[in-house]
Order: sequence, then C-alpha cells, then structure tokens
Amino acid sequence: MDIFTPGGPLLIFLAAMFTSNILLSKFLGMCSFIAISRNMKTAFGMGVAVTFVTFCTAMLNYAVYKGVLVKGSKFFADADLTHLNFLIFILVIAGFVQLLEIVMERFTPALYFSLGIFLPLITVNCAILGVSLFMIDPTLNFNFVKTSVYALGSGLGYCLAICLMAGIRNKLKEADIPEPLQGLGSTVIVTGLMALAFMGFTGMVELG
Repeated sequence: MDIFTPGGPLLIFLAAMFTSNILLSKFLGMCSFIAISRNMKTAFGMGVAVTFVTFCTAMLNYAVYKGVLVKGSKFFADADLTHLNFLIFILVIAGFVQLLEIVMERFTPALYFSLGIFLPLITVNCAILGVSLFMIDPTLNFNFVKTSVYALGSGLGYCLAICLMAGIRNKLKEADIPEPLQGLGSTVIVTGLMALAFMGFTGMVELG
C-alpha cells in the first residue's frame, strides 16, 4: 500500500490534522478547547491526553465493531448489532478514561489536578466519540491501519489547535481589547480565524 496515494495513510494523517481538523472543521470538543486553553502547560497536557485516548479507543472500538458487532450480526438474521455502536463506543471510551485517570493520578499528580473536572469529562468529549464514529463511515472505507492513522492525526490536530489557542490567549492578555470582546468573545473570534487559516490547506490533502 503506497502511503502517498490518494486515501493513503500519510495523506489521511495530514488531512486529519489540518483540512479535517476535528476541532476547527468539525467543531467537536469545543467545551474543553475553550475552557482548558488558558494556560499552555495545561493545554498541552490536555492535548496529549486527548490524543492518547483518541488513538487507543479508536483502535479498540474498531476491533469491537468489526470483530463483535459486524460478525455477530451474521448470526442473527433479524438483528443488526451494529446499531449498538454508539453505546458500545461510549462504554469503551469511559472505561479507558477511567484507566487513564488512575495512571495520571499515580504518576503525574500535578497535571491530574490541573486538568481537574475536564479529565473525567474526556469520557463525553464529542471529538473522541466523533473519531470512532467517522472511522466506520462507509464512504471513507477505513481499514485498521487507516483508522489508526486517522485517530492519531485527529488527536494531534486537537493538540495542535488547543496549544495554538493557549499561545494566542496568553498574547491577548497584553493586548488592549474592548471590554465587550474580552474573555469568551475574543476566544470565539480567534477560533473562527484559526478555522479560516486551517481552511487554507483545503485542496492539498483530503480524506477518503
């Protein structure tokens, strides 16, 4: 398999990071993106955590979907187990995040407490669930390798976006911003401008 061909792993990775960025093109995971991007260190920690969870849960969910739901449906003529994908994906993500919490609390307590409530909320981060749902889109026709690459690119795209926002927000602290636009107002405007900037990659790489 040539990684440079259209739909190849390298182009899927680049598309997931830029042209189909899970935050700036799909606008998924915006809650944690806006709330955590006040500090670069915390934003980077959140980005790494989301990348790790996205990558691992996408592979687990792919295996469960193809190995259990799809194959299991063949044994039930009147039932399609693939309709359970939404529930199963959430359960897998929730279990994995619980494991991640235990590990972070044990080995990186400072980052664990700085993320606060947003660490367990990774469970309901729609960006992570979105990646698992996109991977089974029949129009994309992802196999295990492409799913892994797409999940890694999406996670790193999230990390890149939240770190860029944290850097911009730190700079904005020194700027003379009109009072009505301070805080959430300027953050939303900057998010829109970042999304427009990432649209500049459109045409270079595309999913599928």
